[in-house]
This record gives sequence, structure tokens and C-alpha cells, in this order.
Amino acid sequence: MKHVSPDFHQARVVVVGDLMLDRFYFGKTKRISPEAPVPVVNVERLEDIPGGAANVAMNIASLGANCRLSGITGQDEAAAVLQQRLLSVGVDCLFHQSPDYPTIIKSRVISAHQQLLRLDFETPFAADVWQGMQSLSKSLLADARVLVLSDYQKGTLAEPQYWIQQAHQQGMTVLVDPKGNDFGKYRGADVITPNMAEFEAVVGAVHSEAELVEKARQLLAEFDIKALLITRSEHGMTLISDGEAEFHLPAIAKEVADVTGAGDTVIATLASALAAGQTLEQSVTLANVAASIVVSKLGTATVSAPELNSEFARHQGDHNSDHSFAGAVTVEQLKIAVEQAKKRGEKVVFTNGCFDILHAGHVSYLHQARAQGDRLVVAINTDESVTKLKGPGRPINPAERRKIVLAGLADVDWVTCFEGDTPEDLLREIKPDVLVKGGDYDKKGVVGWEIVEGYGGEVKVMGLVDNCSTTAIVNKINQK
Repeated sequence: MKHVSPDFHQARVVVVGDLMLDRFYFGKTKRISPEAPVPVVNVERLEDIPGGAANVAMNIASLGANCRLSGITGQDEAAAVLQQRLLSVGVDCLFHQSPDYPTIIKSRVISAHQQLLRLDFETPFAADVWQGMQSLSKSLLADARVLVLSDYQKGTLAEPQYWIQQAHQQGMTVLVDPKGNDFGKYRGADVITPNMAEFEAVVGAVHSEAELVEKARQLLAEFDIKALLITRSEHGMTLISDGEAEFHLPAIAKEVADVTGAGDTVIATLASALAAGQTLEQSVTLANVAASIVVSKLGTATVSAPELNSEFARHQGDHNSDHSFAGAVTVEQLKIAVEQAKKRGEKVVFTNGCFDILHAGHVSYLHQARAQGDRLVVAINTDESVTKLKGPGRPINPAERRKIVLAGLADVDWVTCFEGDTPEDLLREIKPDVLVKGGDYDKKGVVGWEIVEGYGGEVKVMGLVDNCSTTAIVNKINQK
């Protein structure tokens, strides 16, 4: 997919949903309280950050898009802080301030980058409180292209159908970040963005990619929804659209610092990109990149347009074409990605190994392997398999970290983990065009050579860089 940076400054998005203030107390912990077996935190800093639907609005503003926000608050200090923070980044606030309810506050105590305690201050809204927002709807929806409904089940979206119908009358696209086990209340929405747990709460347990797609399509038909974007943590995202082939995006492998607000970033980026004229698949691809950025940050965070474009460019090389993004994948996702690549006429190269401590020899070898075709699959041994091959104390790096390092290399398209001692079952499943192995032996010494040549594939042996060995590196470290 050729990437053209969206002009977010032309995008106009409306957010309606549950507003809250995320309040963080930061400090050091040096002793245990004499009153109870709990740590004493000497608070050094207080930080207030808009949360819930307000965090969606902050993310939209951070990208440079125009955002109008509405929800229910109290008539209190927290509402004033929330509005001030939002106005400071250009969010247009049309709040319904109720004298009968306090603004929702979620307070967290943080020490040494660790959350020690969370305190929630909230009173559930009565079912009819949201009706006070109806008088705002005309000015709220004027001149916008996309409406986001950010539902945290606090009561602001007690009647989402009102907003869906109002928006469609204005010709707007409606996106919903849902809550609860009844998606019928979002009937007619254009895109719903549940995470995997929320999706399974509605459709039941999902055991395979095929079952996920089947149940998603049933949901689309039942509730007249145009598309579902299911966010799947380390398994990436899957977009199921009415009348279109499923679109899978593997997660972009990164160290995760905090997943707080990742769903808000996804729907904010999706909405902003759609409002800026991007297609749904282009917008989802950008949302996937944005999610990878925000989970690497601590706390409720946002993503800027320069960050998004820079990260997209880093992961999107000329060899990455339209339906498969580089990254760590499950075996099922790999099968789908390889099938799509072959349909586009791309030659798929496969190699495998432990790749415990990545060194110059590995990098050179993978570059050689990548040159044998259009796509490179790297399959790594499980931790148990590495221990069996290399002995106690190995691997140094567990599988998830090995995948992160490999996925960061420009020459690698997909990284997966294979079960068992050899990748023979995986070779039978994905049938790569070329099997590559590094070493000084004949190709018949390559595990799986007969499988690959049996269906007409090639087997190639690449040279290795002299004096490069993970075992030698480990031994040298142990000598010091």
C-alpha cells in the first residue's frame, strides 16, 4: 500500500462519549507504613490528563485534526481542569454539565514506573441524564465528516441510536468503540472497534482465524454494521468489511510499556484518517502503527502526525505491498499473509533458527536470504526447543524478545514461532518457494529439503560470516 500522508488539518471529527479525568500522583517509595503493610509514597508531582472519550479527542487533536467533543460532566473543579486541558490543544468542548453528578475521576498512584493503586470517583448517571445533550446535537455535528461514539458504559451513550441516526442524516461516517455484550444498540454503525475480549463476549469463544471471520460476518449481517475492526493485542488487528475480503495486520513488534488508552488511539487515528479522505484499509494501517507507538509510552499518551509518519516510513519498505505489514505473526496469520503474497506473484523465502543473540553473522545471512525472493519468513524455535538444542541457560532471550529484534530488521517481513524440534510441519502448511539455510553443508543436510523440493520449491545454502557465533559470544561474556 503506497502511503500518502493524510492532511489531518482538513479533517473534522466529532466525539461523543463518557468523559473522565485521569489523575496521576507520582512519587518515590522508600518505606512501609507503620499503620498498615502498605508502601508510603512521597508525592512529588500531580498530573491531570483527559481520559475516556476525552482521550480520544486528545489523540485526534495531537494528529492535527479538528475535533469537537461532547459528554457529561459535573459542575466542579475536575470539569474545569478537563475543559482547560482540552482547550489548550484546540479541542472544541460542548459539555453537558449536570449539577447532580460529579465529573468522573480515576486517580492512580505511581512509583518507580509502577502503578500501586487506582481510586475511582464516580456516580452512575441516571438513564435520562444524557437527554440534556440533545440540544447540543445540531451545532455539535455541523460540518464534520466522522462521528466517534466512545462508550465506557458510564451512561453518556445510554441511547447510541440517537447519535447514529442524527449523524447519518448529516451524511457522516459513524465509528463506535463499544462496551458490553450487546452490539445491537450500535445497529447501523459504519465501523465498530472491539478488542478481542469484547468481541468474544458477544459471539463466544473464537478458536481459529476462519471462525473469527465467520462470526464477524454474522455480526455484520445481524446488526447492519458495515465493518468490524477487531484489535487483538500481540496478534495485531483484523478488519472484516461487508462484501470485502478480510484484512489482517500483524502487530508491529515492540516492547510494551503500557497499554492504557491504546484503544482510544486506534479509533482516534482511524477516525482522523477517514475524515482526511483515506480509504478504510489505509486508515486501519495507520491505526495499527499508531497503536504500536502509544503502547511503548507510559500512561495515557497520544501520537503526533510526525511520529505516525516517521514510524510508518520505518516499517513500510518498498518490498512491503498492499495487504501484509511486516511484523510478528501467529502461524495462522502467516498462512494468510503468504497466500496473499503468492496471489500477487511474490516469491516467498523461508529460513529458521534460534536467533538467540542477534549478531553480524545473522544480519548478513538474513540479507542474503532476503535477496532470494520478494518476502522473507523467519521461523524461530520455541524456548523449550532452544534449551533442548543448546543446553541449560539458553535461550538468553525468550521467544517474544527474539521476535521483536528480528521484526525490526528491514530484510524480514514476517516472524513466527514453530512448535516442535523442526519446522517441517510449518513448511508443509505454507509451502515457501525457497528454503534457505546457512552453513557449509550440502542442501540435503537442510531439515525439510525433501518437503520443499517435493512440491517444486528450491533449497539454497548460504555462506556464513566467519568468527560470528552466539555460543562464542555467551562464552566470552561468561569468562568476564
